[in-house]
Amino acid sequence: VPKAVSVILFFLLMSVVGLLEGMQIAFFAVAKIQESERGESKFAKMTCKLLFSGKGRNLPGFMIGRQLCVVSCFFIIARVTTLNVKEGEENVLGVPDGWQAFFNTGLCGAIITTVVASVSWQLVASAFPIAFLSNPFTYIFLRICLFLEATGLASGAWVLAAIHKKIAGFQRDEVYIGTAEERAEKKMGDNDDNLHLGAGHMVKLPGFDENAPDSLKELFKSDVSVREYLSSVHSGGEKQGEEDV
Repeated sequence: VPKAVSVILFFLLMSVVGLLEGMQIAFFAVAKIQESERGESKFAKMTCKLLFSGKGRNLPGFMIGRQLCVVSCFFIIARVTTLNVKEGEENVLGVPDGWQAFFNTGLCGAIITTVVASVSWQLVASAFPIAFLSNPFTYIFLRICLFLEATGLASGAWVLAAIHKKIAGFQRDEVYIGTAEERAEKKMGDNDDNLHLGAGHMVKLPGFDENAPDSLKELFKSDVSVREYLSSVHSGGEKQGEEDV
């Protein structure tokens, strides 16, 4: 394969894998919210309509098709990123033999694909799931994944999942907490005043003030904005700060 084609395939398939990784995060994020809160975008509505139709089978069906698609892409990416510099040949960028042996394992390529084509896209999708659904490529690849699942190549997954469900006694979340619309009707929504999680909010850590590094304690005393922020994420923060002052 020409080098130019390898480079194009690398970036193209990395983007496809990243999109599929982000799609699963975005889909599960919107699965528990009301239909009216899923955005006004044409493609977001089309994606949700297709995803949540079929008596709830399209979401797990997408997960099966997605896995088939991701594995296929990784096959090709692995071939592109794997090196095999034999003894006597010039090392890549003139690195020592030890580094070249590490490059030959393919681990370097695995790290790159994990960060660039997986984790980064998942973080974006978790922060902006509605915007992710509004991308027309999301709808297109949802169709592709459902087609791959319909081929039956991985139909055994349904059988294994059914056996696991039977043994463990799993039930859908709606059995316990109802649908998003039912929870809204019963006013069972989250109280944002008490929910200090998500973007821009840290999880409260017991005893964080007392066990914080000395440098942070000094900053806590000298910077009012830091003191106010830590106080907002930990009820004991302000009291501890006043005692230190």
